[in-house]
This record gives sequence, structure tokens and C-alpha cells, in this order.
Amino acid sequence: MAAAAAVGVMAAALREWAAAAARQEAARREALASWEPLLVSLAGLAEQLRAARRLAWGSSPLGAFGELRERLWRKQRGAAEALLEQLGRRREELRALRDAVGAGAAAVLRLYEERAAELGLAESLRRGPRRPSLADVLEGLQDVERYYRHLYLESKLFLLRISCDSPEDMEALPQAWKRILERYEEDTVQDVLLKVSLFLDNQ
Repeated sequence: MAAAAAVGVMAAALREWAAAAARQEAARREALASWEPLLVSLAGLAEQLRAARRLAWGSSPLGAFGELRERLWRKQRGAAEALLEQLGRRREELRALRDAVGAGAAAVLRLYEERAAELGLAESLRRGPRRPSLADVLEGLQDVERYYRHLYLESKLFLLRISCDSPEDMEALPQAWKRILERYEEDTVQDVLLKVSLFLDNQ
């Protein structure tokens, strides 16, 4: 009886976790999609900065306007910094998701620790033809937490490497970001949600 009650408590917690994880996954996809247009705009600005550098101002008709070059540079720099601020806010969205996912997984794992004695090792490891074990499911929650943690860390390091003083690197930002996203194309979250669903449906 104690084991059955503990399994029921864990199932309720996992059902709540799965609902939150599905919402967080949708938010993650939306947040990541918002990066590309900002990075494309930054790359376009970088191209303009390089073009302004290459222009022979002294020998062109624009040379008569001494402060024009400086004004143009400040305008372009200001636009780039505004885009970087927007990217910083997008990064904070990923940080908030990382924290929420981590808190959700920690709550379920803490509950398991509290109920481990009632569940017993055999129940925690019990599998069926279509039923993953509770241990499998809990490992999956940790995989999802790790996935979000690594994604946030990569996005943070990516932004830290951006410098308005290096337009050549800025032009390559969309491609660099695409390479990062390719590392996160695996359906880690969906796979774990399926695992949780199978566990809940086959009690």
C-alpha cells in the first residue's frame, strides 16, 4: 500500500512537471527564433561598418565634411549596441527558462528522495513492455535540465564574444549561431516527455 501511494504521488508530480516542460519547450523555441533576425541585422551593420572603413574619405567629396565619418560611426555603433541589448534580453529569457526547468526537476527529485523508502528499489527500477522505469524517467528529467543549462551557457558565451570593434566577426554571427543551434536539434525534451507519458499511461 505504501509503495502504491508513493507511486501515485510521484505520478502526480511528473504529470505537473510534464505540463510545465511542454510550455517551457514552446517558450524555448520562440526565444531561439527571435535571435536570428537580430543577428542578421547585426551582420548587416557590420558590413556597413567595414564599408565605411574602406571608403577613402579624404579623397572623396565627403572629405569636406570632417565630422561626417565620426557621426556615421557613432550612429552605426549605437544601432549595434541597441541590437546587443535586445539579444541580452533574449538571453535572459533563456536564463529564466533554465532556472524554471532546473527548479522543476529538483522538486521532483526531492520528492523522490522523500518517498524512496516507501517506493523501494524494486519499484523504482520496474519496467514493462511499454513502461519505462521511474529511474529512467528521473534520469530523463536530469537530461532536460542539463540540456537547458548548456544551451543557456552557450548563448551567454556567444554574446560575450561579440565585439563592435570586430565587424568581420560580426558578419559571421548568423552562421555561428546556426552552428550552435544544430547542436541542440535533437529532440531531448520531446523524448523525455514521451518517456514520462508512457510511464504515466502504464501504471
